[in-house]
Amino acid sequence: MKAGAPEISADGRGLRVAVVAARWHERVMAGLLDGARRGLADAGVTDVDVVRVPGTFELPVACATLAPRYDALVALGVVIRGGTPHFEYVCQAATVGLTQVATGTGTPVGFGVLTCDDEQQALDRAGLPGSVEDKGHEAATAAVATVAALRGARTRPAAPVTA
Repeated sequence: MKAGAPEISADGRGLRVAVVAARWHERVMAGLLDGARRGLADAGVTDVDVVRVPGTFELPVACATLAPRYDALVALGVVIRGGTPHFEYVCQAATVGLTQVATGTGTPVGFGVLTCDDEQQALDRAGLPGSVEDKGHEAATAAVATVAALRGARTRPAAPVTA
């Protein structure tokens, strides 16, 4: 775990979760997917569907379509900077699109999109042997913990208003 990262855990038993994963950079994506599966299993989630899409740009539309059927989503992708503005366009579209899915549907979306300057940065975050971070695991855990936090907020009585 990287310095400053919170330790997050939540009980995900009974939740239905979809992991939506891009196909670009398959070695990195394999690590992210394995990490997300481990994170969900660690939280007790057993009802998991994996949906593969061509790239990171396609994550928002897939998540928007799936959101009504799931308690949480985990979006996984990798965008590596190149020599054109493509990097900025894809990163912004994915970030804004996934934010809109979460806020528009109320379905938590674990954000596991790596936006890296080079392949080594992606490998370092992919949860592979030798990686320093496991962003797939972190995204899955964050999605489950957000469901738990929102459910807890809905079951607590409203605080009295005092003047």
